[in-house]
Amino acid sequence: MSYLRRSLGQHEELMGQARYHWLYKLGAWLSLLVLGWVLIGIYMFFHMMIKVWTTEIGVTNHRFIKKTGLFSLHAEEISLPNIEGVTVRQSFWGRLFGYGQLRIEGTGVDHIETPDMIADPVGLRRAIETAKEAGIARH
Repeated sequence: MSYLRRSLGQHEELMGQARYHWLYKLGAWLSLLVLGWVLIGIYMFFHMMIKVWTTEIGVTNHRFIKKTGLFSLHAEEISLPNIEGVTVRQSFWGRLFGYGQLRIEGTGVDHIETPDMIADPVGLRRAIETAKEAGIARH
């Protein structure tokens, strides 16, 4: 079971989840195929794919969560009411192919940044705003 699902509180539900873009995964596979005969290709593949396999990013109806780590765990969380702003960063290629990065600014917390190649960062931003609005309507 994923960290996101295990960490859900009572009456808390997952509203959205982020994943690495398929181009990031393609880059890892191409590294393995093109440079696999050299140890550097194998290293690059596992270095990139371990990030894919061990990173979880999600929005619940109460908080934003980013979890990383293979042998150790590093989780960053911000309660939705404490999120002051969300910045979307997309390069030209990111806009063309639909990947980018989010920076979530919070009160009392400096900020949380997602990895560079998250698929549909605008959709994740929308999930954060939708969850915030639902929380405001509840209260």
